[in-house]
Amino acid sequence: MIEVAPESLAVSRLRTPVGPRRDDQQWWNAQRGSAMPFQRYERLGSRLPYDLADRTWPAKSLVKAPLWASVDLRDGNQSLSSPMDTERKSRMFDLLVRMGFKDIEVGYPSASDADFLFLRTLIEQDRIPDDVTISVFTPARTELIDRTFEAIEGADRAMVHLCNATACLWREVVFSMSADEVQQMALRSAEHIARRADATKGTQLRFEYSPETFNVTEPEYVLQVSNAITSLWDASPDRPVTLNLPTTVETDSPNVFADQVEWMHRNLDRRDAVILSVHPHNDRGTAVASAELAVMAGADRIEGTLFGNGERTGNVCLATLALNLFSQGVDPQLDFSDIDEIRSTVEFANQLQVPPRYPYGGDLVYTAFSGTHQDAIAKGLAAIERKAAEAGTSTTEVPWDVPYLPIDPKDVGRTYESVVRVNSQSGKGGVAHVLKSAYGLDLPRGMRVELAREVQQVADGDGIELTSRELRAIFAGMYLEFDHPSLLLKEFQLTDHGGAATVDALVVDADGRERRLTGSGEDTANAYAAALAGGGLAVEIAETTGHALTDSLGTRYAAYAQISLDGTTGYGAAISGDEESARLGAITSAVNRARA
Repeated sequence: MIEVAPESLAVSRLRTPVGPRRDDQQWWNAQRGSAMPFQRYERLGSRLPYDLADRTWPAKSLVKAPLWASVDLRDGNQSLSSPMDTERKSRMFDLLVRMGFKDIEVGYPSASDADFLFLRTLIEQDRIPDDVTISVFTPARTELIDRTFEAIEGADRAMVHLCNATACLWREVVFSMSADEVQQMALRSAEHIARRADATKGTQLRFEYSPETFNVTEPEYVLQVSNAITSLWDASPDRPVTLNLPTTVETDSPNVFADQVEWMHRNLDRRDAVILSVHPHNDRGTAVASAELAVMAGADRIEGTLFGNGERTGNVCLATLALNLFSQGVDPQLDFSDIDEIRSTVEFANQLQVPPRYPYGGDLVYTAFSGTHQDAIAKGLAAIERKAAEAGTSTTEVPWDVPYLPIDPKDVGRTYESVVRVNSQSGKGGVAHVLKSAYGLDLPRGMRVELAREVQQVADGDGIELTSRELRAIFAGMYLEFDHPSLLLKEFQLTDHGGAATVDALVVDADGRERRLTGSGEDTANAYAAALAGGGLAVEIAETTGHALTDSLGTRYAAYAQISLDGTTGYGAAISGDEESARLGAITSAVNRARA
């Protein structure tokens, strides 16, 4: 529930901009200069040593999944106000394994006893699959590197991840060190890692280096440090080093980061011996775009978290990235077939809720309230069913192409019941879709319009969303249940004359008087209309439709009728155990609607 302070108590610092307009603004652009102190922030433009005029990434597209690396248990965990305990870590680790992650950063064991003990538990209980490489994070300090190697003792496969900041601001303000001193610190640490690795028996070891704050580091300097590290570790194609380029704080638009990555990709020594990785953060809200463009620019691997947990605004979301590929027909090489199980596990581990509008995983991302959207979705789903029927195959085999839904919700474990939900903004298509998906009722168009008007009045009056059960009750109140019917069909007999029909009906009037009426016509509906005409009701049949209906009561028949009576159009519906009873019941319902 969102609480809003009373207007009399609210104090706003907002001030409508009244400053000068820019010289280049046209007459129709009425925006004014604000009082925001934008002058404090420097627009640097490209950080590359020269303009990358021959950049190649804009001409490329994403055609395969990158290497995925989960940092939920390290970068994600360290950002939580209440870090994960063993149970939460275990649930997260097991989820990542089930989803298919093969590169999992399990913690920062030199900084946390909890991380150290969890890692020891994974190793000693043999819970790490043979094809999964665990990664452990360490800063550039000898004693912390030693503690890291203690943590991975006995692991079959592991990657030691060395990280230190390289940007000028960090060198000057945080470390009080020169560029050369920072490089030497990184090389001493890399050398110590190599020595410890040589002394480690029984573990297949790999190395990763992250020049933290890469995106705001001088390109020539970060290239120099990276080349020195990969050389010291003797990177080779059969034992590659992972070079991870973080946007530790996202400062530029994604195209700038793509240029930086492509420049590194072109200029790195031993490029065939380097797994080029990126680690985007989301401070500008463009981490997903940064990651996708980085892969187009030459990156092989992406580090991130499920649903984007991480420091400040979070890490790049691996769920969004993977399902973006999926939506374009590319195998993500991860299993998202039960998005709600994934989300609930991540929410439990992080103790943070995934917002309802979060891409692919939020409660409302496959839901439409707008009438025009609902109508388009309903027609799109019907088209899929029609194509499947024509091809004699399942709807899951038909290429997905439905308005407003980039993927089939069923492919990630959702149902169609929640795709369309009804409130005062909804139209006939949405109401009809909910009744069909929830109750199997396929209403004709005219009835949809009439029912939608009534639904909108109810929704406007209550100001809330209507459930499928509430919609079914409105439908029943309009067409199936009459408190004071003017006509009641008590029983009937049908005689088929081969191309014609006779109906002998016992009806009850509004005053309770029973009458037996008989009529003949070309079909059951018209024979019943003729019988009613003999009783003084000049009913003209405009349309009758129907379909089989299977629900908790078994297989029945639903029928719908449109009639004209004394110049008034009426729609009716009925559900019965057989087709003819349903059709005559629908005409009776329509008479009651027309005479109401």
